[in-house]
Amino acid sequence: MNQIQTHRWPSDWPLIHDATYGRLNAHHESWINSIGKGLRHQTYLVTANCGDQATGVLPLNLVSGPLFGRFLVSIPYVNTGGVWAKDNETAVQLIDAACDLADELDVNYLELRHESPVDHPRLNFERTEKVHMRMPLPETTEGVMKNLKSKVRSQVKKSGEFGLQVNFGADELLDSFYAVFAHNMRDLGTPVFACRLFAHILHEFGDNAEICVVRKNSRPVAAALLVHADGVSEVPSASCLREFNRMNANMLMYRHLLERAVERRSHTFDFGRSSEGSGTYKFKAQWGAVPHPACWQYYVRKGDPNDMRPDSDGKQRLVKIWQRLPVWLTKMIGPTIVRGIP
Repeated sequence: MNQIQTHRWPSDWPLIHDATYGRLNAHHESWINSIGKGLRHQTYLVTANCGDQATGVLPLNLVSGPLFGRFLVSIPYVNTGGVWAKDNETAVQLIDAACDLADELDVNYLELRHESPVDHPRLNFERTEKVHMRMPLPETTEGVMKNLKSKVRSQVKKSGEFGLQVNFGADELLDSFYAVFAHNMRDLGTPVFACRLFAHILHEFGDNAEICVVRKNSRPVAAALLVHADGVSEVPSASCLREFNRMNANMLMYRHLLERAVERRSHTFDFGRSSEGSGTYKFKAQWGAVPHPACWQYYVRKGDPNDMRPDSDGKQRLVKIWQRLPVWLTKMIGPTIVRGIP
């Protein structure tokens, strides 16, 4: 029989063997540490043990801010999370405890970023409109360009006409990455994360996290964060200044990201989530990425999760206001706002 416990982080991080609900991106101690520290959230760990054997774990972050309420999320920023469990019974028990914690903390809702849904009576809402875009990688870097369709290959080659330079690094490239990222988030009308989030990710993942920056002369024009784990290379954040799209700076960057993943001997490249048929979906698909299901499940206690969507009617006015703000101001006030958004 399982013993279910809820701990405040830091705590011992378990490993689950032969899991029915498998290990997802968020089920890494480095993500738990970097998200908790970078966003300054209280982190909880719900664990299941049978005797001395770990049978399940569910990491949770209490997301709260001055504008939107309180949420319990597994886990923010990362696209996948929720339960990692040996069997269905254990998964249900973990969710039982998470729902009880949601009641205790009086949150608006509990959000579990699953890929495979868990049948549970208290989960009363789900989202399946987005998919994970993932691409199997070739064995050699030469295979990256060779496998591309001629139109994409032509766009990548055209970027060579503009004298763009590509560099990989870590802390020394953080300011350049953040300059591009913050500018692009402003243009999208989205509050920007604090730079410390990315600093903590680089620190916690060590050699398994790096930054790619594309420059025109000395100016950073495109940049991405690249994380390697368990044979998968993923890009949780990437941006390109719009005025440099005509130079195919973003195309050049993704070619180098893919080749870097091959060099790190990853078997899969994870482009992140997209809505089917959207512009980002088509961008990722042109490289060879294919959709994989995402099923975010919720225990809603009050309000409507749809109210938090950036494309909701109430948010569109705020998006337009944000796009008119100077970038320096969005860097000042954005992190306080975005840390309260699940």
